[in-house]
Amino acid sequence: MSALGPRAASAAGRLAHALRERALAAGAHRPGPRAAARPAPGRPRPRNPLAAVALPPLGRPRPRTLLAAGAALVLLLAGWFWLRDSSLVAVRNVEVTGVDGRANARVRAALEEAARSMTTLHVRQGALDTAAAPFSIVKRIEVSTDFPHTLRIHVVTNVAVGAVVVDGRRIAVTSDGTLLRDVIAPAALPEIPVRTAPAGPRLTERSAVEAVAALSAAPSALRGRVEAVQMTGDRGMTLQLAHGPLLVFGDGERLDAKWAAATAVLADPKAAGASAIDVSAPERPAVSGLPDGAPATGESDIPTLPQGESGAGTTPPTTVPSDPSAADPTGTTSP
Repeated sequence: MSALGPRAASAAGRLAHALRERALAAGAHRPGPRAAARPAPGRPRPRNPLAAVALPPLGRPRPRTLLAAGAALVLLLAGWFWLRDSSLVAVRNVEVTGVDGRANARVRAALEEAARSMTTLHVRQGALDTAAAPFSIVKRIEVSTDFPHTLRIHVVTNVAVGAVVVDGRRIAVTSDGTLLRDVIAPAALPEIPVRTAPAGPRLTERSAVEAVAALSAAPSALRGRVEAVQMTGDRGMTLQLAHGPLLVFGDGERLDAKWAAATAVLADPKAAGASAIDVSAPERPAVSGLPDGAPATGESDIPTLPQGESGAGTTPPTTVPSDPSAADPTGTTSP
């Protein structure tokens, strides 16, 4: 080996060492796969990748868009109001129920005339109520529509429990004391005494109001048998039954209990033929006027209540006939 051999080998070794040191230095600054995924120092790592994406701010609607939306809304409203009162949905068929007969023809005519000025999309309840207001027989009206041209009106009529005589004319009275001045009371309704002729739409005299309450509380099997109601100084309120005894009620309190007691006594065969039954104290009814030698058993001439019906006045009072002339033997009709 020549003298240059060791020197060359030493130089080559130093060169190789320098290259290794440079390579190591360069490798320390080159990020690996894991190092590249790590965030830079001082910067928080985002939890959601989309969180780092900045969304553009929403812009305000343009004036032209707002004007177009407003115009569309105005057109829709105008179209609705036009259709609501247009002939396309005008009322052409009017069906009135709840009233019939000649006496109530005027009620039907008034309601039909008012209804034909409406549409099925625009029913004016107030106009119908105004049309029915002059007729005391009408308590209220119920309206329904059948698109596109039919309007149905059901008339709920007042029901009468008695009658008052004013200037020789019988006027029906409802359970709340309303006077049906345009309806002549049927002869079957019991007469209610009044000291002075009522001037308003309802009875206000105390004794008459109590008589109406007593008739309203009567069971249906007995209400039709009451001929008259009287107010006496010694017995208070009395009710005369047709072909039967006089019922003594006293005051106008506890009417249901008094009717129940009267019903029980009338159903008792031992009370047959009695002239009076005092139920002013319903727990202790008293029978008087039994005929001498009356049989211990017998049948009362007052019909008993149907099975399952009590004397507590749970049934509705008699309805005023739609055509009073059918029930009035005089054949008169309402004015």
